Amino acid sequence: MRPELDIAPEPGVSKPDPVLTIDGMRRAFGGLLAVDIHHLEIQRNTITSIIGPNGAGKTTLFNLLTSFDTPGEGHFSLDGDDLVGVAAHQVARRGMVRTFQLTKVLPRLTVLENMLVAAKVQPGETFRGAILGGWLGAERQNEERARDLLQRFGLTAMADEHARSLSGGQRKLLEMARALMTEPSVIMLDEPTAGVNPVLIQSLLEHVKGLRDAGMTVLFVEHDMDVVQNISDWVVVLAEGRVIAEGPPRVIARNPEVIEAYLGAHRAEDEE
Repeated sequence: MRPELDIAPEPGVSKPDPVLTIDGMRRAFGGLLAVDIHHLEIQRNTITSIIGPNGAGKTTLFNLLTSFDTPGEGHFSLDGDDLVGVAAHQVARRGMVRTFQLTKVLPRLTVLENMLVAAKVQPGETFRGAILGGWLGAERQNEERARDLLQRFGLTAMADEHARSLSGGQRKLLEMARALMTEPSVIMLDEPTAGVNPVLIQSLLEHVKGLRDAGMTVLFVEHDMDVVQNISDWVVVLAEGRVIAEGPPRVIARNPEVIEAYLGAHRAEDEE
């Protein structure tokens, strides 16, 4: 069941139960201000789509929130815990993970091995686990969880195949499944439908909805507005690094600033 957010669609509005909060976050590359967000809250247990024309700062925002990049100014927090300066792997351990526009599978490892390297608990790597033992039981639990996720994403038959043998759509599914090995509370999907066979897109979107239904918060970068309308509880619109609108998808679709941002981008492309 979709959570309802009956909130005025104004940038910076307060959400009933925000899991992720961004304040005064800026990131510049030379003279280009790629991200400039005064205040933004992401509601817990929703699918929030981040949309905007090319160059709006969507992927840069994901990079900042998962510590693949560092803001020049500002803060962001997960459940009140400030994560600026926290290493990327520690951000993942605290419950926030992401996928990438270009898939980052490990091609020389099998599909199952790709899953296992992302397991939240790796007791054999710790001094205590190596000396005192007990890691075999944890490894069995990791493998059981990995195989369960592979089954859920329709990849069981590929478990022992090298990841390089997967199609583009299957790699996207593997990335999503692998991200869940960390048992996250927030998962960020960066254009998960890009380059995916149309036959697989509906299956992928059903998996995304299933993440929300299982209690996770999903941030979803997408260009296809039909997909955004179909899947989103809430939409945040970026342009030139700033939030220009946010609200339910039915409201955002009629917002004149959003329409102008997209039409302006299309006009610029047509003039080149």
